[in-house]
Amino acid sequence: MAETIFLLNNVGELVEMTESHYLTEDDFQKLLADYPSLISGDQIDKENPRRWLLISREMGVADSLMSGNRWSLDHLFIDQDGIPTLVEVKRSSDTRLRREVIGQILDYAANAVSYWSIEEIVARYRQTCERSSQDADKILETFLGESFFKDKFWETVDNNLKSGKIRLLLVADIIPKEMQRIIEFLNEQMSPCEILGLEIKQFLGQNLKTLVPRVIGSTINAKNQKAVKTSSGNSQWSEEKFFDEISRKFPKQVSIYKAIYEKSVELFDGIWWGNGSSTGSFIPNLSINGLFIQLFSIYTYGSIEMQFQYLKTKPPFDDETKRHELLEKINKALNTNITTIDKRPGIKMEVFERPGALDAFFDVVKWYIDSVKTYYGINNL
Repeated sequence: MAETIFLLNNVGELVEMTESHYLTEDDFQKLLADYPSLISGDQIDKENPRRWLLISREMGVADSLMSGNRWSLDHLFIDQDGIPTLVEVKRSSDTRLRREVIGQILDYAANAVSYWSIEEIVARYRQTCERSSQDADKILETFLGESFFKDKFWETVDNNLKSGKIRLLLVADIIPKEMQRIIEFLNEQMSPCEILGLEIKQFLGQNLKTLVPRVIGSTINAKNQKAVKTSSGNSQWSEEKFFDEISRKFPKQVSIYKAIYEKSVELFDGIWWGNGSSTGSFIPNLSINGLFIQLFSIYTYGSIEMQFQYLKTKPPFDDETKRHELLEKINKALNTNITTIDKRPGIKMEVFERPGALDAFFDVVKWYIDSVKTYYGINNL
């Protein structure tokens, strides 16, 4: 039986809206391509909501190196962390919306990981932008924000694809309970791959349309299982491993990296080392009342990222005025022009080569630490 929801419009009228099926599968697919935010990123990751870059509709998938494409994936998206997201759309009226579609998307995933190249993905992305008369580089720059490192982003996509760190998404207007259980079971077993369902119900009434997305499969048990598998499967970076990598990639900047690290050890409570498969990182942090409080992170690809995205959830820098004050101090210290107080702007390490930049930056860091400790009533003396 069709569900009903009610919409209270701006003149106080209650509009009854009835659940309605999509007319065609192509209508459903076009909806996702036009409005990727329907793939509810906050339901997938509440702490760091997923955002989507459309690479292509009808992305071909081969089953060998020498063959042409055997299958056609409905959509390929990539999120802000470079994780390829394979989307297959089915209406509930399609009788294949049970076990068969699970096998179908697993076929796509197994062969995409084996036979897709990063060059093909970039080319398809540019073709998609060209068809809609959009500038591919500008779209990517807007998507990545202040931390715009185009080459690094595609390198991350390539690494994720090769390591099987992908996301499979089955989309339908109604996902049967039997299929929900299969998705939840597979998601608990699969790592680093993730498989989820997305139900997008459509309600119509008085020339209005309401769309209600619901993510399926992101259970607490699945998250815990993946956390265990990820921590046991990745190689934790260390001080020695990190600086070996910096010495190899940026020998002229080793002294800058070491100065930042040593000063961070002195000022912060601890250093958290990343566990990326190809990119090393460390995050100096304060530990206060069980909170992990961070200001910046350092990466082996030649960048320092300011963590405004996380600061906005941690007092006292959840106050926009306070974040603007911090932003102005950083820009003045490093002679940069960061504009965001809500994302993770990246700064090239070259800025620290300017005389006095390192000391000026750590004067800002000290002010930041003092501000946090004062807020929490911690004596800095």
